[in-house]
Amino acid sequence: MQLFFNILFIASAFIIFWAMIGYPMSIKLLEKFLNVHKLEKDFNLQPSVTVMIVAHNEEKVILDKLKNVVLLDYPKEKIEFLVASDNSTDLTNEIVRSFINEHPEENIRLYEVKVRKGKTNAQNEAQKTVSTEYLVMTDANSMLDSQSIKELMSAFVSNDIVYVAGRLKIVNENSSSVSNAEANYWDKDLRIRDIESRIQTITAGNGALYACRNADYYDFDPINSHDSSMPLYFGLQGKRAIANHDAVAYEKAGVVIEDEFKRKVRMNRDILKHILPDIKILNVFRYKWFSYFYFGHRTCRYLLWISHLIVFVSNLMLFNEAWYYSLIAAAQVLFYLLAVLQSTLKINNRYLNLIHYYTMTVFAQWVGVYRILTGKAKPFWEKAESTR
Repeated sequence: MQLFFNILFIASAFIIFWAMIGYPMSIKLLEKFLNVHKLEKDFNLQPSVTVMIVAHNEEKVILDKLKNVVLLDYPKEKIEFLVASDNSTDLTNEIVRSFINEHPEENIRLYEVKVRKGKTNAQNEAQKTVSTEYLVMTDANSMLDSQSIKELMSAFVSNDIVYVAGRLKIVNENSSSVSNAEANYWDKDLRIRDIESRIQTITAGNGALYACRNADYYDFDPINSHDSSMPLYFGLQGKRAIANHDAVAYEKAGVVIEDEFKRKVRMNRDILKHILPDIKILNVFRYKWFSYFYFGHRTCRYLLWISHLIVFVSNLMLFNEAWYYSLIAAAQVLFYLLAVLQSTLKINNRYLNLIHYYTMTVFAQWVGVYRILTGKAKPFWEKAESTR
């Protein structure tokens, strides 16, 4: 029995270590070892593009978003704007219609989803009205850099590249400990994605800004999100999903922990499917570096919720086995107590903030799993009001 608990402890501890420390370090070593080159671009590539803005009850930000996108630096005759409104019940649709009437020179359309089924369904429905060569997706609360569309299109330099993700830049990282932790997380994750992209392919995008060929668009189940599903779908086809972090979208992170927690729970609404979505993904001879990237960047992270529980329980069962097990158990208890302390007393300390943020992230995975198992997982928006 002791051997069994030792195996559980070591395996789960490895998953946690590899997800948070080992894999990021290995990626940086790969960058040096493989001597990967910079992203190739061709700014002569300026195909026809539809910029799809997906919205549900975004009356607070939709006008600013429309003002933002019509100033994008891209040939007017090659770009159109499509607002996919997911059964909005506030003033979103009225604001969009007024803007269209006031700006007849801009190619803007409103697509109204009649039955609310979530963001992915809204994209699926609206995409069927698109006739341009490329499709750019962006959220209503994400403001785009003027060069972002040119940058995205410039990266489609070969036929095997079918998806390009932009860079999400947090603009309020100093507003609170929560937004600061989220900004730090994104900065580190973007560095990993940049290296993955230049070696072969990324394993996930972000909803703020990404592009794909319209012909390659796939109707995903509404419970899925494009962020995690699209790069995986293309990767399993042997195609490339890459990152061009010179295509920038600006967005606020959640300022209060409750907002960020809701967002992460929504992100984990299909976590069980993505731990190992297809056994074929482990075939390194077929998928090469994508197999390695997915296991380290996705599978191990999607297993953090259960790994932390197994590490804790197996550690308790081994408490008297050796002195170091007692020490590790005490360290785990202290870690969680510090997270509770920071949550209760709101102590503004960098290390306590990181501990609290990380613990919240793992707990959000647990809530996501619970909702899946109880049939309560829904594809709907749970907007963070502090990001608007």
